[in-house]
Amino acid sequence: MTNRHVSPALTPVRRAGGLLAGLALGVALLAGCSSEGASTDCGLDACTVTFDRGVEASASILGVEAKLVGVQGDQVTVEVAGEQLSLTTGQQTTEAGGFQVSLDSVTADQVAIRVARNPNG
Repeated sequence: MTNRHVSPALTPVRRAGGLLAGLALGVALLAGCSSEGASTDCGLDACTVTFDRGVEASASILGVEAKLVGVQGDQVTVEVAGEQLSLTTGQQTTEAGGFQVSLDSVTADQVAIRVARNPNG
């Protein structure tokens, strides 16, 4: 006769915790974000990239590279999907490589842009 150790069933809290951790990992993998001198906040179809000023800042988001090229006053030059764009705060979105790009904010320390997949292709 063998003695079998029967583990107790996972509690609903542990199952929910595991599910949430798995979902968070899945979203991160789908968004495929990485950065240097920048932070990213990504969903499935859009990312906000906050670049640190004064360093070479870039981020790989949604399968493309986004780089901060330069800042002069409230005008920011970025490169998204290989295209250079000049953006100003309050300006409507600009298209680059099938993405809609807009400038969220410019401060003395950081520049934030939003990059979203173009819904029209």
